[in-house]
Amino acid sequence: MKELKLKAMAKINLGLDVLRKREDGYHDLRMIMQSIYLYDQIRIRQTQKPGIRLSVNLGYLPAGPENLVYKAADLLMKEFGITQGVAIDLQKYIPVAAGLAGGSSDAAAVLIGVNRLFHLGLTLEELQERGVKLGADIPYCLLRGTALAEGIGDVLTPLSKAPDCSVVIAKPKIHVSTAFVYGNLKANELSYHPDIDGQVEAIRDGDFYAMAEKMGNVLETVTIPAYPVIEEIKDCMKNCGAVNAMMSGSGPTVFGLFDDREKAKQAYVRLRNGSIAREVYLTKFFHNRREQE
Repeated sequence: MKELKLKAMAKINLGLDVLRKREDGYHDLRMIMQSIYLYDQIRIRQTQKPGIRLSVNLGYLPAGPENLVYKAADLLMKEFGITQGVAIDLQKYIPVAAGLAGGSSDAAAVLIGVNRLFHLGLTLEELQERGVKLGADIPYCLLRGTALAEGIGDVLTPLSKAPDCSVVIAKPKIHVSTAFVYGNLKANELSYHPDIDGQVEAIRDGDFYAMAEKMGNVLETVTIPAYPVIEEIKDCMKNCGAVNAMMSGSGPTVFGLFDDREKAKQAYVRLRNGSIAREVYLTKFFHNRREQE
């Protein structure tokens, strides 16, 4: 096998709770993670020339050692003493710095790719153990599907498939720093916590409306006051018929869940034609979980 083509799926958080700030500076989280059918494309091939060559279709993204994709390849190649090289072509379509785990999903795909390309024989769990060293979302991005994520996001419990629906994704014309959001979150003073257990139960029951009703993200308490456009996008989606809408991760991307494809299309068109969102997508849940490598 000399070349692989891989898809790196975006994720949304159907629920995100922060339990406490840890002594190591990280936060203990409880989240419901869900892959969506919006993806970057990665082509990875063996080369005789040693080293890692990375090309990216977006000129403002780094194509060297600071890129998470490069770091993922480098981690495995150094550990296993791989003397050949790899050429990686990354075609980015997931919005960047959006709360959709695009970079983490790209890195996860490259870990999968290097493992297969060089026949390293690592299991999914062994890849996850290595991936978390690069980013807390990478273990989930290796797994995909619907999952409960705890700890810093690396303790994963696969769940049954979330009920299908139409999903509208909208990223406003702003940049939100994850460090800013968590740095300003008063985790020990939160008066509201989403019902993550109730949402897990709704997913297990296949109850779309209960799942949507229990959506909640405590990080909105920081991000929305600083960037009110996020609330505007949520309101737009709900006015178009979304059963519920919420910010994904630390933002600024908003997603809406629709039980009617036509209403989702209306929201998509309105947001595309409006001025509050820069990138808008109409998609659905992605359910193909990686069970094993």
